[in-house]
Amino acid sequence: MVLRKSNENHRGVKPGSAPRRCDLKGLSLSQTEEWAVRHGLEPYRGRQIRHWLMGRLVGSPHEMTNIPKTVRALIREKAIINPLAQVKTLRSEDGTRKYLFRLRDNHLIESVLIPERDHLTLCISSQAGCAMGCRFCLTGRQGLKRDLHPSEIIEQVILVRRSLDNPEELRNIVLMGMGEPLANYEAVMMALRNMIAEDGMNFSHRKVTLSTCGLVPEMKRLGHDITINLAVSLNSADDETRSSLMPINRKYPLKTLIRACREYPLPNRRMITFEYILINGVNDRAQDALNLAKLLTGLRAKINLIPLNAAPDSHMSPPPLERVLHFQEILVGHHFTVVIRKSKGRDIMAACGQLTGASATEQKGAS
Repeated sequence: MVLRKSNENHRGVKPGSAPRRCDLKGLSLSQTEEWAVRHGLEPYRGRQIRHWLMGRLVGSPHEMTNIPKTVRALIREKAIINPLAQVKTLRSEDGTRKYLFRLRDNHLIESVLIPERDHLTLCISSQAGCAMGCRFCLTGRQGLKRDLHPSEIIEQVILVRRSLDNPEELRNIVLMGMGEPLANYEAVMMALRNMIAEDGMNFSHRKVTLSTCGLVPEMKRLGHDITINLAVSLNSADDETRSSLMPINRKYPLKTLIRACREYPLPNRRMITFEYILINGVNDRAQDALNLAKLLTGLRAKINLIPLNAAPDSHMSPPPLERVLHFQEILVGHHFTVVIRKSKGRDIMAACGQLTGASATEQKGAS
């Protein structure tokens, strides 16, 4: 092992103060190499460490068997490699799992593992709480507690993969959990890059989806900064109704949002997914479906219809099934791809719009 002179007073640490421990899973490859060099190591040690953390999913420096014990001791002393603690897992009757994680400052977040026909999809959080205030979403009732760090976003994927008998079954990642991903843009971008990088977790960019309520400036940045799938939470085709459901519409009304969607750079054969939560008597009429078809005409669009997962104390409810089917029929008649998304995990409060963090500690079926 070749040692280089270490300079502990690196960027972000005041002279004379104790150096901060570095959160390694929040770094890029080049930054991990730089961290190694700052601590007297060759750059390739940074690459080795990153491989163990991102590829091999280890939870302790002790498991990094091709790295000298002196370097493992340095990692324990100078780095953070476990930014989350897994509190418990709730298991639904339909096979869905909800994971409750504790951050280092004791805030709680949730991730949801969804079984599909031949693979698993993981829905992860980007914030503790949410500031968007959508009326149909329990997370929004909490308000925003804080943004997640890049390592806290990607660690959800790592811990869930580590819990699986066959980690390769987890193929799809969706940022549709707690928080608005584009409101935590820089951290989310770093986490996404680590997920899809060959030297990171090596997920296909075709299998990663980010969902937004419609932060237009950040949508424009996203389309130029990275290639992943985009989903837009729409929920109404008229401004009055959408503004009553989603306060963000007052800042970025439908005309502005749809223009950004039309300008969004889509690779060949990709579509934007528009999520539409159907609420009884609010946005589920035949005229609402016709308005939606008109609004999205000319867009490469796929529509996910999601009957509302109502909270126990909510005055809103999902429409009857026949109305959901009629809504779908109208859209299909206008040549859209339309899927009625079956909500999974409702018995453990893991369905769309039901994540709250603290509530998981009170659910049954914990392991």
